[in-house]
Amino acid sequence: MSSMGLSGTFTLGDRTVKRLGYGAMQLAGPGVFGPPGDRGAALAVLREAAARGVNHIDTSDFYGPHITNQLIREALHPYPDDLVLVTKVSARRGPDGAWIPAFSPEELIQAVHDNLRNLDLDVLEVVNLRAMFDVHGPAEGSIEAPLNVLAELRRKGLVRHIGLSNVTPAQIEQGRRIVPIVCVQNQYNVAQRADDALVDDLARDSIPYVPFFPLGGFTPLRSAILSAVAARLDASPMQVALAWLLQRSPNILLIPGTASLAHLRENLAAAELVLPEDALGELDALAGA
Repeated sequence: MSSMGLSGTFTLGDRTVKRLGYGAMQLAGPGVFGPPGDRGAALAVLREAAARGVNHIDTSDFYGPHITNQLIREALHPYPDDLVLVTKVSARRGPDGAWIPAFSPEELIQAVHDNLRNLDLDVLEVVNLRAMFDVHGPAEGSIEAPLNVLAELRRKGLVRHIGLSNVTPAQIEQGRRIVPIVCVQNQYNVAQRADDALVDDLARDSIPYVPFFPLGGFTPLRSAILSAVAARLDASPMQVALAWLLQRSPNILLIPGTASLAHLRENLAAAELVLPEDALGELDALAGA
């Protein structure tokens, strides 16, 4: 399959997107804070992604802060008709780059308006509410109050669709009772498989699952096995990790990020990589390694 096909499509909200998208987080400076080291290269990566058919870009106004949204606007506005920009809210940045929960109604409303302004949009296609009870991973806690704020902004026409990030199955159930949830974004990869059942549950309801950190949380043994499989297939470990996710379930949408044109092209080429059964068996065993 050509990377222009980007391994098929899936529905996100009421839009159709290619399953291999792009995450803008790494376009900001070190620690996702401050401007990029090479602004021209950051703009070139965004333009190349769009030129190669990517039509799902994940961002947030707390990346930078403001930096990635401003780069997206500069690189791609006026936006292609098929481009879906997905953002997230519920955090702000301290002067030292710290990630600070921003769950109050005032902070959430401000965040939506900041995203609208910096992206130069009248309405945000998808806004993910990121649960911040634990910045390192999902933790239980009620998301009703912040989600009601976003639901009201949806009723006012500033937001079309709402998703969830860094959440537990219980929070997803709670969220779906309040407003339609069009995507879930959590950490998941070939080695970190805690959300296996959730991926399948969402697939049954045709809700996209958007994993982040495709190479996150690997032990040295897992990395060695992944590298060995990749070498045998004449691919990079990242390509194999992305291809595994694409083959894992049709509702998985990928948003690998990079600030490098070479890495962008390598990531997009993962859409062409079909993993044979023996490789899939080795990779599936990584979760227990």
